[in-house]
Amino acid sequence: MQSAWLSALAFLVVSTLLGLGVLGAAKALRVRARKDSRIKHLTYECGEQPDGLAWMQFHARYYVVALFFVLFDVEAVFLFPWAVVLRELGAQAFIAAVSFVVVLMLGWFYVLRKEALQWQ
Repeated sequence: MQSAWLSALAFLVVSTLLGLGVLGAAKALRVRARKDSRIKHLTYECGEQPDGLAWMQFHARYYVVALFFVLFDVEAVFLFPWAVVLRELGAQAFIAAVSFVVVLMLGWFYVLRKEALQWQ
């Protein structure tokens, strides 16, 4: 039991040191510009003159749609491997997956009821 905790602690220490080492190396080896110019901060549109400002605010509804897309995409990531081995897993895994989908559908119906995806 103690060796398992020691292994977990060693993994945590090594992964932390490795992550900090990579960040430090990236900072030390980065290429720096000799002189900061104003043109670097302008909007670039494929060689054309920019039309308006690049700093515009998007409506929050776009982010809500993107969030729901990611949510249901992650659902598919969980369900595809489950569907491949469904016969070997048995009834208990089927019930667990159905309850997973039911909870997600309850969330979907809640969103539809609150009209969070209406474009008005």
